[in-house]
Amino acid sequence: MTLKRRTPLAVLLLTPLAVSACSGGSAEAGFEPEPDALQVYSSQHRNVTEAWAEAFTEETGIPTQVREGQDSSMGQMIVEEGDASPADVFLTENSPAMTVVERAGLLAPVDDVTLGQVRDGMAPSSGDWTAIAARSTVLVYNTELITEAELPTSIMDLADPAWDGRWAAAPGGADFQAIVAGMLADQGEEATGAWLSALAENAEVYQNNIATMNAVSAGEVPVGIMYHYYWYRDQAGDREGSADTALHYFGNEDPGAFVSLSGGGVLASSDMPDEAQRFLAYVTSPAGQQVLVDSGSMEYAVGRDVASDPALPPVAELGAPPVDPFTLDADEVVSLMTDAGIL
Repeated sequence: MTLKRRTPLAVLLLTPLAVSACSGGSAEAGFEPEPDALQVYSSQHRNVTEAWAEAFTEETGIPTQVREGQDSSMGQMIVEEGDASPADVFLTENSPAMTVVERAGLLAPVDDVTLGQVRDGMAPSSGDWTAIAARSTVLVYNTELITEAELPTSIMDLADPAWDGRWAAAPGGADFQAIVAGMLADQGEEATGAWLSALAENAEVYQNNIATMNAVSAGEVPVGIMYHYYWYRDQAGDREGSADTALHYFGNEDPGAFVSLSGGGVLASSDMPDEAQRFLAYVTSPAGQQVLVDSGSMEYAVGRDVASDPALPPVAELGAPPVDPFTLDADEVVSLMTDAGIL
């Protein structure tokens, strides 16, 4: 089985960086926890995490230090560190990384007040973590190469040989793997495995979502799978990477309409548990969720009574599949992708 590649495919490794939110300092090559600073391990977007940390420090006077990394590698690192982890708070881009830490028994229950600040369905029944943002799966397509009527009605249709060489994806990234985790929960192992095998045979593989979108815009491939916010951010800017594209939302509870939740949790081993809970409470508060909206990340706000950017279609109208984002199986996804020859 040969995997088509436009760029080298590899699961990105963790790059430890430290940012002092209280001083606005620049990223450092190494990581050394600062005494008395709340340690925030984050695989969320850097600008969003920094904005949250700086606003929290300004409001409370509690200094924060951010350590950045990729979803899966950072989650696994916390598990390996165990009770000795310096982390007080963990923020993710996608929920599978958080469930890895939750299943290891390393999270403290989130305060009820914090859980009450997010919309229904945005926190697991365990109460061990909460959503802090959301993003939708979409199909980006080149309007010069394909009409809307010619688009697949389901993400599963891309496994058809008719789409050979005509779609793009970035399977090495945590974003795509979260989408597959949603597919696995919705469609089961057999259907998901078959779809991944078709991806290995039929898809053009790119390094990340931005490269996928750029390739579609450049006409290298008619359509690509990614998250919505990359397109909206580019459209709000110079449109260089999305000029000849539009977005297609599968809707209809299709696995291609999967909505992924970014998670936030407090480590049970935290040396600053009260401050950590305050940080998570701030992130999910109306003020913290407005920081997310104002950051330009174009992710969906999950807080009650906080509107997302008006350019975005309402999350309630996306027709997401009935998938429990709190039980997604990252390990099984990696296994299936490995079996398909993708990883």
